[in-house]
Amino acid sequence: MKVKWLGHASFLITSDEGTKILTDPYQLGTFGVNYDKIEEAADIVIVSHEHPDHNNVEGVPGSPQVVRGAGRQQVKKIEFKGIASYHDDAGGSQRGPNDIFCFTVNGVRVCHLGDLGHMLSDQQLAEIGEVDVLLAPMAGNFTLDAAAASRVVDQIKPRVVIPMHYKTVKCPTFPVTDVEPFLAGKTNVKRIESAEAEFKKDQLPTATEIVVLKHAL
Repeated sequence: MKVKWLGHASFLITSDEGTKILTDPYQLGTFGVNYDKIEEAADIVIVSHEHPDHNNVEGVPGSPQVVRGAGRQQVKKIEFKGIASYHDDAGGSQRGPNDIFCFTVNGVRVCHLGDLGHMLSDQQLAEIGEVDVLLAPMAGNFTLDAAAASRVVDQIKPRVVIPMHYKTVKCPTFPVTDVEPFLAGKTNVKRIESAEAEFKKDQLPTATEIVVLKHAL
């Protein structure tokens, strides 16, 4: 399966059979998020929470089926598990709810944290289970900051972490940090000169590796 970072919290995950899953499509210009228009068609769209920089389903080409909310849903033979969490560390009182989504594509277990804003409880960790590829916010202000994200990675223990939801040249006014504070002091970092990486279950690293992608849009 392939993972392509479009920008912000939006990824296009493509199975070996060609099924396309798009996460958290953004509305152009919202909150200073100025990535280009999403033109990738998708079969399935996941929405972690109802903020316009994450729920622009109408902007996704094609006629995708939409996955929202906690619980289990099966779409195109893929089971999606939504795990209730919060957008802040105050029980959602500041920025509301957030759903973490876990699903398996070609044997690779993917977890998209959405705009997670707090450490995970034992129950949430049990619901998440084993993770191969973790898509994680780590730039602070609206979500986990670098230190908290590092602790959440230690909680989950994925094989691969792909950072998201951070400041880039396309969103210079977005009030969060860039990726560097999260990477500081870490030696297991691979910077890819591409927006896309391919993952196979039997070729995943044994120790957690951070893979930094270029945004496609």
